[in-house]
Amino acid sequence: MKSLSETWFAEGRIDFELKKYTLLAYLQEVNKYFTENKLYPQLADIIFHYNNIVAFRENKKYLQEHFPKKLTGIQMEKLQVLYQQMIEDDELMQELEDIIQYSAGKIKTTIHNGTEIYEFVEEKINIVPVGLIPLDTQEGYFFLSSGNVKSTRVYHYRLSIFEKHDEKYRSIKTAFIDNKLRSISSTYEHMKSELIRQRKDLPNPAVYLIETELTFPIDETLLPIAKRSLVKFISTAA
Repeated sequence: MKSLSETWFAEGRIDFELKKYTLLAYLQEVNKYFTENKLYPQLADIIFHYNNIVAFRENKKYLQEHFPKKLTGIQMEKLQVLYQQMIEDDELMQELEDIIQYSAGKIKTTIHNGTEIYEFVEEKINIVPVGLIPLDTQEGYFFLSSGNVKSTRVYHYRLSIFEKHDEKYRSIKTAFIDNKLRSISSTYEHMKSELIRQRKDLPNPAVYLIETELTFPIDETLLPIAKRSLVKFISTAA
């Protein structure tokens, strides 16, 4: 899917109808994925664009402080030049304000559509420990299972803490290990025993089962939400 550039609203001709067409074409593509219950990377992308245009409207310095990783120096320079032009040109300022006001409303509606799907999927996810859980849960494995299929995805995970604006956040990194088939003899406990036997680097790992009875796209929806849900689950348990 073709995304908008970070400074799409400020590039080229500042024309309301032109930018409106550009935005609606983009949102139509995003909503097409949402109707297929595919959330990522589209949901994260439109949330960025919403924060970006609102931040620019409020203050270019705020934008520079909050989006240093996403915007290049050249893009920041463009926005700063445009901001100066806005101050000096009432007509240009009003045109851009109209574009941002309209875009913010449309993007916010699309974000709402995506978050409704996110919350629905999150509610349908169940997380349970497999066997005994050690005191150290910063690294381990999880099994991901959806629908009525017997196939189970096995992942390694590692939690880490990072600071942003004087607040601490937990992030999770995952790596796909294998696809396992469940059976009477191959239970989740058996899968855990196999992992411990085959992977000697974690002799006493934390292992969780993340499952849902419904079927969702794995990579675009279920896996990203499962990862965030696991972080919350472990944080709450800690």
